[in-house]
Amino acid sequence: MATVASVEDHGLVMDLGRSDDIGPGFKFSSVQEGAVLLCMVTADTQKIANPKKLGYLAEAPTVDAFMPGTAVEVLVMGMVDVTMDLVHSGAAQPGKDLEKRFKLGSKIKGRVICTFPNADTPKLGISQAFHNGEKKNPLEVLPLSTIIEEVTVQKVEAAHGLFVDIGIKGVSGFVHISRIKDGKIETISESSGAYKLDSVHRGRVVGYNPFDGTYLISLEASVLEQPFLQVEDLKIGEIIKGKVEKIVVNARGVGGVLVKLTDGISGLVPTAHMADVELQHPERKFKEGMTVVSRVLSTDPSKRQIRLTMKKTLVNSEAPPFLDYENITIGMESPGTIVTVLATGAVVQFYGDVRAFLPVAEMSEAYIRDPSEHFRVGQVVNVHVLKVNPEEKKMVVSCKDPSAFGSAQKTAFDSLKVGSIVSALVTGKSSNDVSLEIEGASLQATLPIGHLTDRSSSRSASALLKIRVGQTMTDLAVLEKRESRHTILLTNKPSLVKAANSGALIGSFNEIQKNKMAQGFVRNIISTAVFVQFGGGLSGYLPKSNMPDDITSLPDFGMKLLQPIEVKITSVNHGQGTFIVSMVDVSKASGGADESTTLINPVDDTLSTLDDLRVGTVTKARIVSVKDTQLNVRLADNAQGRIAVSHMFDTWDQIKNRKRPLSHFAPNQILGVRVMGTFDARNHRFLPLSHRSSTTTVLELSAKPSDLVAKPLEPLALDDIKVGSSWIAYINNIADHFVWASLTPNVRGRIEALELSDDVSLLMDIEANFPVGSAIRVRVKNVDCANNRLDLSARSSKSSDNFTLETLKEGMVVPGKVTKVTERQVMVELCKGLAAPIHLADIADDFSQADINKFAKNDIVRVCVVSLDLPNKKVRLSTRPSRVLDSSLDVQDPEISSISQLKPNDIIRGFVGKVAEKGLLVSLGGNLKAFVRVSDLSDAYLKEWESEFQVDQLVKGKITQVDSTLNHIQMSLKASTFDKNYVAPITFGDLQVGQIITGKIRKVEDFGVFIVIDNSKNVSGLCHQSEMAEKRVQDVKKLYEAGDAVKAKIIKLDADTKRVSFGLKARYFEDATMDSEDDSDDDEDATSEQGARLSVGAESSDDDEGGIDLNDVEDIENSAAEQSYSDSDVEMTGVDEEASLPALSAGGFDWTAKVLDRVDEASDADSDAHGADEKPKKKKRKKAEIKIDRTGDLDANGPQSVGDFERLLLGQPDSSQLWIEYMAFQMQLSELGKARQVAERAIKTINIREETEKMNVWIALINLEAAYGSEESVDEVFKRACQYNDPQEIHERLASIYIQSGKHDKADELFQTIIKRFSQSPTVWYNYAHFLHGGLSAPDRARALLPRAIQSLPPHTHLNLTLKFAALEFHAKTGSPERGRTMFEGLLSTFSKRLDIWNQLLDLEIQQGDEDIIRGVFERVTKTKGLKPKGAKAWFKRWSEWEEKNGDKKSQEKVKAKAEEWVRAASAKRAGGEE
Repeated sequence: MATVASVEDHGLVMDLGRSDDIGPGFKFSSVQEGAVLLCMVTADTQKIANPKKLGYLAEAPTVDAFMPGTAVEVLVMGMVDVTMDLVHSGAAQPGKDLEKRFKLGSKIKGRVICTFPNADTPKLGISQAFHNGEKKNPLEVLPLSTIIEEVTVQKVEAAHGLFVDIGIKGVSGFVHISRIKDGKIETISESSGAYKLDSVHRGRVVGYNPFDGTYLISLEASVLEQPFLQVEDLKIGEIIKGKVEKIVVNARGVGGVLVKLTDGISGLVPTAHMADVELQHPERKFKEGMTVVSRVLSTDPSKRQIRLTMKKTLVNSEAPPFLDYENITIGMESPGTIVTVLATGAVVQFYGDVRAFLPVAEMSEAYIRDPSEHFRVGQVVNVHVLKVNPEEKKMVVSCKDPSAFGSAQKTAFDSLKVGSIVSALVTGKSSNDVSLEIEGASLQATLPIGHLTDRSSSRSASALLKIRVGQTMTDLAVLEKRESRHTILLTNKPSLVKAANSGALIGSFNEIQKNKMAQGFVRNIISTAVFVQFGGGLSGYLPKSNMPDDITSLPDFGMKLLQPIEVKITSVNHGQGTFIVSMVDVSKASGGADESTTLINPVDDTLSTLDDLRVGTVTKARIVSVKDTQLNVRLADNAQGRIAVSHMFDTWDQIKNRKRPLSHFAPNQILGVRVMGTFDARNHRFLPLSHRSSTTTVLELSAKPSDLVAKPLEPLALDDIKVGSSWIAYINNIADHFVWASLTPNVRGRIEALELSDDVSLLMDIEANFPVGSAIRVRVKNVDCANNRLDLSARSSKSSDNFTLETLKEGMVVPGKVTKVTERQVMVELCKGLAAPIHLADIADDFSQADINKFAKNDIVRVCVVSLDLPNKKVRLSTRPSRVLDSSLDVQDPEISSISQLKPNDIIRGFVGKVAEKGLLVSLGGNLKAFVRVSDLSDAYLKEWESEFQVDQLVKGKITQVDSTLNHIQMSLKASTFDKNYVAPITFGDLQVGQIITGKIRKVEDFGVFIVIDNSKNVSGLCHQSEMAEKRVQDVKKLYEAGDAVKAKIIKLDADTKRVSFGLKARYFEDATMDSEDDSDDDEDATSEQGARLSVGAESSDDDEGGIDLNDVEDIENSAAEQSYSDSDVEMTGVDEEASLPALSAGGFDWTAKVLDRVDEASDADSDAHGADEKPKKKKRKKAEIKIDRTGDLDANGPQSVGDFERLLLGQPDSSQLWIEYMAFQMQLSELGKARQVAERAIKTINIREETEKMNVWIALINLEAAYGSEESVDEVFKRACQYNDPQEIHERLASIYIQSGKHDKADELFQTIIKRFSQSPTVWYNYAHFLHGGLSAPDRARALLPRAIQSLPPHTHLNLTLKFAALEFHAKTGSPERGRTMFEGLLSTFSKRLDIWNQLLDLEIQQGDEDIIRGVFERVTKTKGLKPKGAKAWFKRWSEWEEKNGDKKSQEKVKAKAEEWVRAASAKRAGGEE
């Protein structure tokens, strides 16, 4: 307790005694002002107050003066009721008698411990147990959870418990009655029973009451058996057992496992510590209640938190755990867990708060460029300690095997000197270096890719490709030894190896001497100097002042990293260990030219050595080859050069052929040239002549007339170019959105596609109109020296200025670039930051030709600014030819920009903008939309009118109402309102008995069919079963189907009920047949069995085209052969006896018509015999012509010759199938050229509206070229096909062709192009993933596509695409169903109520066949919150059906029980909600 030190206005100041004894575990930072603390005095009471001099309060004016903590003197049986319980009176101790100790009338001293201010009679509670502060904390003497072997009962309180002796003098213990034994205890007695006085028991400390100064003891067996009672009892690193209590689920999925260690104490196993490997489905591995073995990672008693690990490598490790830094020594080994992966290494977590840093150099014996590629968070690594600092709590560890570098290796390492020549075995290689093992020393070494050759990086990369694992590399020089890492750096650079062989390679600072020549390589380049590195890691400083004058002005001084260089040491500072080198007078110091510098067969006889080819020398060169951007020339057999196209002409007029400026030069032609320097093919820039690396140096030359007669100017630099200046540039590269153009060999700029020309037509095909090497006049738009960027423009100064909303004017025609194509509009970028859409109504002057698909991304188009809305920052663009080309062109659909242009009765066309409940909104242009009511949609009845219209459909109608004030326009699409040739639909009043009509069967019943009359206002009637044929029709449904076209006769009309009765009997049409010479026997034969049934799609009677139906030719022939024309109009007797007349067959025809003549002769003979007149003869001849149809035997056997195909194509010119068969026929004849000609004919012949038919031919032609043509021919046809068809469709078809033909590499390349060009289409991403799984067996690449696709695609497509990728994991051979399940789980965590997703997962699991998983899916859905009754019914029904097929009776009953349980729960929930 604390005493009152003073009473202040704002409260009381309590004296706690000594502040330095508050306690070692007390955290002052966690104490807040106003917090209430339970205190115990632990300091010496002599320092707080002297008991001998205490003032005891014996009198007070009121009871309220007695406050807790007040020392008082009381009289036994005095005026105020004072209470002392057993503990505070000392009566709980053995041998104490209350009557002897406290006599009536005696005074006793004590301290007030409590008051009862609300009691009717004033009362106080006092204590004589002055706990004046023990020297030791009782919990230190006897900590919590301590098991006491002997607990002696001293006093028994039957209603409360036991006072016991625990073996500590002056401190007693108390056992509450509830803690005496497990279960309920009836009674306790001092004289009998197991807990009588002086009985001894085994107990455990469960608490301490500092107020009473009493230990709280438990004698329960269950408490004694528990391994620990509190978090503090757990030791870090201890192995313990527990039971899985719960799987922790958070927003990211499974967040860990909660393990119950004992009652009231649980520990968390984080996700990273569930297992040594990453678990896809932890919930399947860990079930609630299962026993697990874990190890304590850390504890936090203040928060009652325990972290555990179940990693087998940690739990089973016998290595001493790292618990604190003080007990860790260098060399100790222990496993740890990676918690962070950095670019420089990783952070490893051990036990408690012990962490260590694992440098990237210590992760492996091999070189590791990116630690994240080899290590992951949660991975367990076995490390040994390199450094430890307990004071700073820092430690460095290593994964390298400490025993790998033994004494033998150490001896070999020490004996190896820098500059030694060694041989080594290739043990591995990466894109950056080669790993080797030095022969005879077993030392690991590294050979960087830059040290493979003295040449460019491309040559080094080429050399790397030739190196194979297992081969031995010889003549390698030791360049550097790194003692700390025990690594060796080798070099294969010829210049360094040569210096090492001669002993001239510097290996230590002691070898550095002034005026000594040294061979090294460029280590680093800064703006004022170059650092040159030698052997042993030594670097020299090469200042700009020590370089030749001809290179100081070049970018990076004309050097590149790792380039070999020979320098002279000019200054050495031994104190600081630095030295300075120079390139000046290097040639003199190294001696003169040798034989290798002599020119062999020079073109210019005045030259003898390479030294004669100095900068500025004018000489002659012979052209070796002519390229698009340069001339390759030869000055001698050992002196090569090049003349860039920018060094050929002085003026624009000198260029005769602007597209191919160098076309008039030819090989072996001799030109006058001036030496400008050397050419670096890697960086495309000048280099000084001092940088010759061999005798095959390529010289940079100039053939400009001005350079030949005068001293050339200094090389052009970027900062010499001014904005607005004009230049002649030459195209040297073409990208998607821009081209690169060179002003000089070392200065090039970028020209945006829109800036190439004022003529937009030239921008349609940049590669053809601006080929590589072509000359173009440009103007500088921007110069950015800091970023080394130059922006150019080839447009006129006015037109090339960037547009803004303010500078745009209505009517301006400007070029634009298509940036996006959707189904409804085309987005066009006019300049950076300014884009606008082109709507359907603004694409063409004829709306029927408005096709979005003719635009493709990155196309350059000419657009006209129609209108501007500056306040809303909107621009309306148009590509109408009348706008962008010639205003006098015919305009079929006028451009409408304002409602004032419209008036009632105007007939216009527009595009459906929206299909609403009450009608259509038709876009007329701009922001104008007309409303069409449902009643104005059509003259005919439309049962489901919404399905007749779709967005962007072209419609024609008449303006019926215009309201300018409300900006409302009303329109009618009824043809009767605007079509002069409109024929009103047939009504009931137009029908007459006996009239023959055509119609379609609307419905088929057992008693007949209902027929809707063509071109009528939904007028229909019944044809009864008895009126269908002369014979009784047994089954109507076998004879007719809904939608069949028929010809019928009206036999009855009921004006009252407006019912129509039809007849289909053949005799109803006999009169009409006799009246028409064009009717054929096939009609009569067909109607005799099934009435007057027409071919599908027939809309008119046979009289229109002579009554010939080619589909019935075969029926005619069969009837002729089998029935001998028994049902013909004219009986032909004797046909069977005519041996000279062959029967017509489907196998082929006599195209000479001899058969027809024989038929005529037979007909004449029969006619004479029976007295037939001439009319039947003519009719018979007509019928014979019908039977010998020219396509009959073609249908049976197919065309057999070129003539057959040509005849068929006359009647079917738009049939792609026929054209493709024609191509295949030519290929059977090995006529590849003719097959191509057929394809080209087909493309030109097929009607332009038949887009699908055209595309089929294009695909066939591409397939033909892919199988028999070259890559160039395939590419040419492919590009043409993309121009005339949907580019995406063509790309996908070509990919399919490559896959079917086994060209998987080409398919892979094409797919990469597809996903870049058509990234907004989910289909292309899925198709590519399917190909990677099935075609290339590259599941990792397929899985990497999904994140890329999600970044590119709009959000509404993400769900469906993810579902497809997840399903692919189930279907593909290389897929992982576990991964697919994980993807589904991620989706279901967000869309848990989507039964369609659950059904997809269920279908996939049913295909897998794991019944436990399938039942798990069924059960999970039934537990989903918010499941609707309708969905639940369907789900339980599907579950029940599945169990009937795959389960047993028990499982089926279980489903029924769960369904009933769900219904009861749902009903109860609904009833509770209603209440």
